[in-house]
Order: sequence, then C-alpha cells, then structure tokens
Amino acid sequence: MNDVMILTGAGQIGLAIARRMGYGATIVVGDKRLENAQAAARTLNEAGFAAEAFETDISSRDSVRDFVGEASERGEVAMFVNAAGVSPSQAPVEAILAVDLYGTAMLLEEVGKVVKRGGAGVTISSQSGHRMPALGAEVDELLATTPADELLDLDILQPENIVDTLHAYQLAKRCNEKRVMAEAVKWGMRGARLNSISPGIIVTPLALDELAGPRGDFYRTMFARCPAGRAGTADEVANVAELLMRPQGAFITGTDVLVDGGATASYFYGPLRPQS
Repeated sequence: MNDVMILTGAGQIGLAIARRMGYGATIVVGDKRLENAQAAARTLNEAGFAAEAFETDISSRDSVRDFVGEASERGEVAMFVNAAGVSPSQAPVEAILAVDLYGTAMLLEEVGKVVKRGGAGVTISSQSGHRMPALGAEVDELLATTPADELLDLDILQPENIVDTLHAYQLAKRCNEKRVMAEAVKWGMRGARLNSISPGIIVTPLALDELAGPRGDFYRTMFARCPAGRAGTADEVANVAELLMRPQGAFITGTDVLVDGGATASYFYGPLRPQS
C-alpha cells in the first residue's frame, strides 16, 4: 500500500520538510485556507512530488477527522508533519489557544489512531515554550494528559490568567512539548515515533509578521545577539526533522529539539538575559 505524508500548515517550514521527506509518498496537505494548501500542493507537484490539497481547520475535530480520513483512504500514514499555527502578532488569545494548543493536541490524538508501524511524526513548536518559568509537575501533567477536548477548561488557560497574546503563545508551546511526551507513549504502542521541534527566528512570512509587529525590535535584537548571530532558515529546521523521522533517529521519541541559534541560551545566560 502507498505511504502517505500528512502535512498540516502550508507554510515554508512544512514545505521544506515535505520536500526533504515526501518523495515516493502521497503528500496530503491541509490548511485552513484552501488556496494556501492548493499553492503548496502545486509547488510540490511541479517539483515531481505527488500532493493533494484539502481545506482543514485544526481547531475543529470534525474537520481534522475528515482530513485524516481522506489521508487514510490514500494509503498508510507513514509520516506526519504539523506546521500549522498562528503567531502572537497574528491572532487574539482565543485563536492562539484554539489552534496552537487545542488544535495541536487534538491533531496528535487523531493521527495517532492511524499512523502505521514504523511511522514517524514531528510537530513544530517554538522557542517560546522554553522561555517560561517552570509551571510545576502538576500543571505539566495536566497539559500533557488532559483529554484534548477538556484542555481549554483548565484554570491556567482561562482568560483572566493570561496576560497577553505572547503569554498565550508560550503556554501553547509549553503544552505542545508536554503533549508530545505523553502522546509519544501512545504512538509507541503502535510502533511509531513522535517528536517536536522548537525553532527560533526562522525567516518565513509568519516571522516577517512578527518582525513588523510590536515586538519586532525584540526579535531583531534576539537573532543579532544570539550565538549564531542570524536568523535561521526553513531548510535548517528540515535538517532536524529529517534526522527525527529517518531510521537514524529510531531511538528518539517523545522529545523536543530546540533549533534557535542559541537564542534561548543567551536569554538565560548571555546578553539577551532580561535586566532585573
């Protein structure tokens, strides 16, 4: 039976991973905007891949089930790449929690029901999840294991406990990391692996929105003063995804890989450290 790659999010990072990993498979591309999915599928098809486009809202379980069902009809789900999401400058708190937090958790549940033995998945998180203070073991366990449809009822995620869109984004990405750990255990029962990647500033349209937004100066300072001294590229994230998804990464599951040019290290122990 033909192998299938599920790709949610039609942005540059997802495309870079699909180009690296998707040859020989049917790539099923889902995006909230059908035209974005169609553009990504067209780019892949014109480069010799086999891709199809679907409108998919990852904040809706019905939409995700329909999308995963379409993918499963085309073969065995061998690869999964979730690169869908919104940024703090693009969306309000409610949308960030619905897409980046609930949507990711629910997507991992649904794909985990169909992924084949030997399959592998990556979800794109963010360095922002590493910037928050520790939330404590009890909160971490709630973020990791609460059924996805109950996540947004947690006290820590209520509007009165969220400062702004950046705080919501950090909570979503911390949840992503914990969720991947818990879901990787379930995926392992099927003989499949799951990891996350937390990029720093990667040059994509989403990052350009951030650079043009109210935190633009902070982000420019971040990549100028991080050890790498620059922003990253989507293909550098794809390098890591390739390791995590290939047989060379067979002993890696349930973890998060920080790919940020050292910005988080600098934030805690270098020139990006906040002044007290």
